Amino acid sequence: MHQRVVDELGQHIVDGAWEPGDPLPVEDTLAAEIGVSRGVLREAVKSLVAKGMLRVRPRTGTRVLPPEQWNHLDPDVLRWKQAGDAAALLRDTSELRRIVEPAAARLAAERADPDHVRALYDALTAMETAAAAPGRAGYVEADIAFHRALLDAGGNRLLGSLGRAVEIALEHSFVISTQTPGAVEHSLPGHRAIVQAVEARDPRAAATAVLALIEAAEQEIARSPGLPDDPA
Repeated sequence: MHQRVVDELGQHIVDGAWEPGDPLPVEDTLAAEIGVSRGVLREAVKSLVAKGMLRVRPRTGTRVLPPEQWNHLDPDVLRWKQAGDAAALLRDTSELRRIVEPAAARLAAERADPDHVRALYDALTAMETAAAAPGRAGYVEADIAFHRALLDAGGNRLLGSLGRAVEIALEHSFVISTQTPGAVEHSLPGHRAIVQAVEARDPRAAATAVLALIEAAEQEIARSPGLPDDPA
């Protein structure tokens, strides 16, 4: 019940049903509209306050905060953005990858130990196995595991946590980018080039391979039949 109310309110905010600065309806009215008790509504509001989406103040009530103050790495916020503005989430994900992953690959090439390299090879093997399976079952999950292992390989715990935080956004991006014919087969050599560069302790080659992979994914997303409408 709690999560249902959080989802309903959060999706309304992301969809723009309430503009930044708008007050939420009076507690009794909103609780009746949703069909929950005031206690359940209050707990849901607290969750959205913690995500940076609402602010509660005496006398002024509960008001919607602008998107700049939201925690966009929160899994719930990512899910709501995926449902409400998928094209914007794809752009944000691609830009974040361009900023983070080449630098992470450089760190991995400089610092990765044998266990990190083995984790990358294991994820690559899982990708290759899934690519040959009917319906490519498990491919996206293996792809996510690969990129998570790459962020972990640099030994920077913040990067590792960032990778886990944005898994929903990565999954959304990978699902779209692998829908064009041949996309999966074309991506496998790029992933292997990353592992080989990390294993060879070649930071420049690792960063270059990652950037090439991201650019290829952007092209696949642009051609994908699953690309959501984007008026921009």
